[in-house]
Amino acid sequence: MTWIVGIDEAGYGPNLGPLVMTSVACRVPPSLARADFWKLLAPAVRRPREKADARFIVGDSKQVYSPDRGLRDLETSLLGILPFFQINRRPSLLHFSEWLCPSSLSDLQGENWFTGSSCLPVEEASFDCLEAADGFTRCSKERRIAWGIVRSVVVCAKRFNHLLDQWETKGAVLGQAFSELLQFNLKSVEPVDRMHFFVDKHGGRNSYAAMLQHAVPGGFVIACHESTERSYYTIAGLDRKVQLTFQPRADVDHFCAALASMVSKYLRELLMREFNQFWQAHVPDLKPTAGYPVDAGRFFADIKAAAAKLQIQEDALWRRQ
Repeated sequence: MTWIVGIDEAGYGPNLGPLVMTSVACRVPPSLARADFWKLLAPAVRRPREKADARFIVGDSKQVYSPDRGLRDLETSLLGILPFFQINRRPSLLHFSEWLCPSSLSDLQGENWFTGSSCLPVEEASFDCLEAADGFTRCSKERRIAWGIVRSVVVCAKRFNHLLDQWETKGAVLGQAFSELLQFNLKSVEPVDRMHFFVDKHGGRNSYAAMLQHAVPGGFVIACHESTERSYYTIAGLDRKVQLTFQPRADVDHFCAALASMVSKYLRELLMREFNQFWQAHVPDLKPTAGYPVDAGRFFADIKAAAAKLQIQEDALWRRQ
């Protein structure tokens, strides 16, 4: 059997709020290792630009979510696909975080703005999709696709800046989050199964051999191909065959990477809601922010006095670039 693992992030560019990186894994027969999952699961899912119908939308999170459209499409798909929501019908953000990013929970709980009390789903209409979730589950079983653990890593401002100081490059922050997800997936899978990771390229770089070698010191990383279009590696010396492909817009070509993009975006948006709610409680008439440059500067200037009063240091709030 073969494990397909997609990895993507949300929130790499902002100055405010967390970075989130997610891995989504599934196990398939070797004959399906290179299959188009959108075609395999066509009765249950569609791409963002296909004609609207009752199927779940899966694709690049930027095509599924926008501030104007809100969370409804993104949330509806994830409520129908993630097993967490089949078991927990009215969870809180804290419960979701405990399931999705347990290794990051202590950092989140150390943030002044995080309460985890937000009730999910955020969009009431999204809750209607849960009956359709049975269709996705049934379709996956019929196509012999077994879904594995979904895992996220959250990097808040304080840790982000610490890693930046330690490694002197912003790309190292992505590298640390990726390494944690890579190690987690390698430990979670039976040694007899092959693994192929599809990863959205980090910051436009083409060489990932050094980062991979640092993440998997027990293996030997072989760079098979490195270019702007694709960088491809194998790792020898492990208890299984491991392949990794880094490419731009991996979430367009690879279903698991698309789901990882969506989960990362969804979790970040939920966290940013609590971030904004916290500061709006301390600064009257404060307009919320998505945390990206330019608007982040406006927001930070508006909350600076309140942050000083609350004794929240700039380094624990403003992510340096």
